[in-house]
Amino acid sequence: MRYIIMPQAFRAIIPPLGNEFIAMLKDSSLVSVIGFEELTRRGQLIIAKTYASFEIWGAVAIIYLVMTVSISQLVGYLERKNSAK
Repeated sequence: MRYIIMPQAFRAIIPPLGNEFIAMLKDSSLVSVIGFEELTRRGQLIIAKTYASFEIWGAVAIIYLVMTVSISQLVGYLERKNSAK
């Protein structure tokens, strides 16, 4: 199982699992509306204190972009590594 089934299963689940993880990362900003403390909500709180909305939203967007791109690159690397086998 370790040498035959697991490598095939891992190769098959990497793309959808990576896509789901990236979608959850992007959708997590919607959860802030419900009241959870996360990046978008923290940005809203800082804007309420400083009134610097453009700078804060720019920083939040850059953080989300960095997280999304790094996860996408990691998933792409895992796909390339396992498709060569």
